[in-house]
Amino acid sequence: MSLWTAAALRQATGGSLGSALPVSGVSIDTRTLAPGDLFVALRDVRDGHDFVAEALARGAAAAMVDRDLPGLAPDAPLLRVADTLEGLRALGAAGRARCAGRIAAVTGSVGKTGTKEMLRLLLGSLGPTHAAVASYNNHWGVPLTLARMPAGTAFAVIEIGMNNPGEILPLSRLARPHVSAVTAIGEAHIGHMGGLEAVAEEKGSIAAGLEPGGVAVLPRDSAFFDRLAALARAAGAARVIGFGEHPAAEVRLAEAGILRDGRTRALVALGGGRVEVIMPAMGLHHAANACCALAVVQALGLDARRVAPALAAYAPGAGRGAPREIAVPGGTALLIDESYNAAPPAMRAALRTLALRPGGRRIAVLGDMRELGEFSAALHAGLAPEAGKADLVFCCGPEMARLYALLPPARRGAHAADSAALAPIVREALRPDDVVLVKGALGSRMALVVRALTELPT
Repeated sequence: MSLWTAAALRQATGGSLGSALPVSGVSIDTRTLAPGDLFVALRDVRDGHDFVAEALARGAAAAMVDRDLPGLAPDAPLLRVADTLEGLRALGAAGRARCAGRIAAVTGSVGKTGTKEMLRLLLGSLGPTHAAVASYNNHWGVPLTLARMPAGTAFAVIEIGMNNPGEILPLSRLARPHVSAVTAIGEAHIGHMGGLEAVAEEKGSIAAGLEPGGVAVLPRDSAFFDRLAALARAAGAARVIGFGEHPAAEVRLAEAGILRDGRTRALVALGGGRVEVIMPAMGLHHAANACCALAVVQALGLDARRVAPALAAYAPGAGRGAPREIAVPGGTALLIDESYNAAPPAMRAALRTLALRPGGRRIAVLGDMRELGEFSAALHAGLAPEAGKADLVFCCGPEMARLYALLPPARRGAHAADSAALAPIVREALRPDDVVLVKGALGSRMALVVRALTELPT
């Protein structure tokens, strides 16, 4: 199917392009490029212009460039623009402009990707739904997601993230959602922001991109709910919907728990009734995300209770909490792989979930959290109450050493300088029926521990 014609590419970007086949996709990475894609030569860790020849050889229909590239054929299908990042933004804006569907945008300190994937299922049960294939939520990820959006999309879910002040507003204005959602306010990236108040202000700016008559979905349990609601109303939101456990939440999480088989159960009150959701994912944060997702569906004017059964198919992505059995000497243990990332609220939620899990010993394997700045020492030490509920705790990294020192001696497994050193220690300690949580920031490389545990010989 054609996503963009040559004429549409020229019109959207203001660039020049000779003859080119219709584009069926948009790519910024030759490793995942499919034949028929438009390859956009962005400058990031590497300059994408260095890979244009490879992209064309792999079957790219055209390549967006902003400088001359020697060695290419004179008739190479090049979309020439003044700046490739601006060209991608322009293409994303054009993708949004031609879409007559309903758009939801999601941000938050934690839970963005999980809520996005839940919305993909919920809205996908009603019509053609578009969302990013991964956590493409930054200055190039949002325009890339919009540029990839088919013209006939009925619903789209745009994830919007930030690391620094001022990043969310321009992305929300690019997405122009009909509903904006904030999943939670927490200490993620607090080292760049200076405090939780600044985090709330930044997350709340997502409402400034709302279309006229738009709705803001906000965490009613947050201490910053009133401020977020004021920001949304000042931005022109026609309505604010609160979700969560708070008695005043319009979409209320009435019950949440972990079943013996590891699935998460949520009972959500909305629209004058209640709906039960059971998901093949372990974690109370999944119940909170489901509550948010159902609130977004309701904010879009749809029947959230009717589509809620679609969440039975929800499963978190790699490194985001999916439980699986692993072989250990003499039997099996249950691994909860949370190695993809770890902001403080997500770390606390994962430890609370571990404490609720029935089974044998509950073991936490924790790596440093990142981007916490001057708050890092206190936030790592502050995990002690939740971490102390585990039967055994293993830690790695200089920041997690602070937590390790606060644990009762009987709870201490081991501390190591890094995940590579910790992995074999954890592997040797496991017994049948253990439940093992592995969590840390992506930069802590906790996936090395996961790999060591999953490759354990039977």
